[in-house]
Amino acid sequence: MTPDLARFRSDLTRHLDWFAERRRKARFWWRDDDATRPSTELDRLLTIANTHGVEVALAVIPKDAEPALAARLAREPHAVVLQHGWQHANFQRADLGEKSAELGSRRDVAEALAELSEGRRRLDTLFGGRFVPVLVPPWNRIAPALSRRLETAGLSGLSTFTWMHAPHPAQIQTHVDMVDWRKGRGFIGWAEASRRLDLQLCRRRTNSSEPIGLLSHHLVMDEGSFTFLDELLRIAAHHPGADWPGVRSLVMPPAGGNGGGWL
Repeated sequence: MTPDLARFRSDLTRHLDWFAERRRKARFWWRDDDATRPSTELDRLLTIANTHGVEVALAVIPKDAEPALAARLAREPHAVVLQHGWQHANFQRADLGEKSAELGSRRDVAEALAELSEGRRRLDTLFGGRFVPVLVPPWNRIAPALSRRLETAGLSGLSTFTWMHAPHPAQIQTHVDMVDWRKGRGFIGWAEASRRLDLQLCRRRTNSSEPIGLLSHHLVMDEGSFTFLDELLRIAAHHPGADWPGVRSLVMPPAGGNGGGWL
């Protein structure tokens, strides 16, 4: 065991002990992006979810989703499906310095909503009750004019990344991405993973209602990222100071409940 891994385990356990000692729980949820078909990487991801009994919310690209993926997930006890845009295509202008987005400011709102409606119908047909109508915008970006009207496309929730806050009453964020996108898509490293989790867990000491969102991308993850997932869940999925509610309960709570919308 490396010193960084030992410190990661110690720091995470110490945080969760703090919550347990006060009879509180830090809440977590897990989202994985870009699924379209079965793969060995997806199998590995699902094995980790099943080993630790934690739900993984797979953001599936509707246009490219294969029936084989629905068949692969049919008997999975810990996997649900979210909607990852329509086709994961960029409509912004890179030559003007605009950041990539499928659902950004350059889209015609009516056209984009029609695509999202078609995508929602396709995922509902393929995955049935496993599909939760939550939109995950590609690149985690969405224009306010679209986010305000998602219900017209049959989508009741929205999930982005920590810096993207949109005008939507049921938005659930992700906060900890284990992939270093700027340096070869490798694992961010144990020290950086500890830092990111420490930041989120410290914040939850004063406001523990917002779940900490774990973000993975199984198709690009290296060995370090998969190991991180397993190590994190080995502690946090079995600790009395942690809770892993299903995504459905976060965006569609019972009548009178309080979910989503931590803006």
